[in-house]
Amino acid sequence: MISLLLPVIYVAFVSLGLPDSLLGAAWPVMRGDVGAPLEAAGALSMIIAGGTIVSSLLSDRLTRKLGTGLVTAVSVAMTAIALAGFSLAPAFAVLCLWAVPYGLGAGAVDAALNNYVALNYKARHMSWLHCFWGVGASVGPYIMGFFLMRESSWHGGYRAVSLIQIVLAATLFATLPMWRKQSGARPGAGAEDAPASGLPPEKRTLGSVLRIRGLWLILIAFFGYCAMESTTGLWASSYLVNFRGIEPETAARFASFFYLGITGGRFVNGFVAEKLGDRALTRIGVCVAALGICLIAIPFGSDVPALAGLVVSGLGCAPVYPSIIHATPANFGRRNSQAVVGVQMASAYIGSTFMPPLFGLLAAHAGLVLYPFFLLLFALVVFCGTEALNCMKGRRGA
Repeated sequence: MISLLLPVIYVAFVSLGLPDSLLGAAWPVMRGDVGAPLEAAGALSMIIAGGTIVSSLLSDRLTRKLGTGLVTAVSVAMTAIALAGFSLAPAFAVLCLWAVPYGLGAGAVDAALNNYVALNYKARHMSWLHCFWGVGASVGPYIMGFFLMRESSWHGGYRAVSLIQIVLAATLFATLPMWRKQSGARPGAGAEDAPASGLPPEKRTLGSVLRIRGLWLILIAFFGYCAMESTTGLWASSYLVNFRGIEPETAARFASFFYLGITGGRFVNGFVAEKLGDRALTRIGVCVAALGICLIAIPFGSDVPALAGLVVSGLGCAPVYPSIIHATPANFGRRNSQAVVGVQMASAYIGSTFMPPLFGLLAAHAGLVLYPFFLLLFALVVFCGTEALNCMKGRRGA
């Protein structure tokens, strides 16, 4: 039955990625229509990510009570409604109101699905499923770019993605019996599954989770990774338009190169994940991402190296998130996994919440030239956090 759930989980991961890149692609045009300054995109992103922090911390309780399937379906439906609200918003204040359910819908499903896959599937499945997140994140800017060239503009882009999310939510609700059957099945059943202990997950308070040895190191790394990824995606179009002088419609498409790099990288990673291991993939990924950011930073006369840098940095980012998540049961214990993943998601979204708006404030005063240097700082944070945990846990399996 677990194998029959794979297509459903793939659909759910597409739904997670699809809205993530819309704001960055639309903002150069969108901000004029809603009367907002350049740096307001960071504030809007902060509200969305703030909602995910709350729902991530509640994900353990919600998943125990409702089950992974229902949490996923309800969360996607909530996101669909919020996107419809975005498409109708006449002013920035209204966008801020709709950003609350937008964020709440993302956090719980993210933590629940990631933990489910980490416990029940091998590393290759985690990479390929996150590849499907990249499919959604890559398609989003193309949809938005298509509508930006038409009369409906960004309103039409958000409306189109909302309709897609509604279809995905309906699909997830229709498959709820599959999740219910699986919840009563023997843990670990199925040839394609990773071994499972059969022990119930440990019920922990937030304080006891935070006292788990080594957890703070991975929380710092996750904070740095999501700060780097979200800042790259949110501000890529603005950097290309306002610093490089590229047309908004073209920049929206070029910004998707970063997500295409993540998507393609995760597809390839699936074939080597079990051979290299989670630690090595994380290490290699951070180094490649830093190389791509350096290409963005070097002031070539042509825009081609910067565009190539977005692809390379996406390729580097590809293995980091799924590898850290997949290593959670091994690093902190299977019974702690659901609670730990929820806290990891919260830490990740703290990075997403505060760092893009912080960059917006810096860019408003010092210019978008700081963009690649800001990203390099967080690449270093990820590298230091993960390597420190490796040293604490020992290098076996690296």
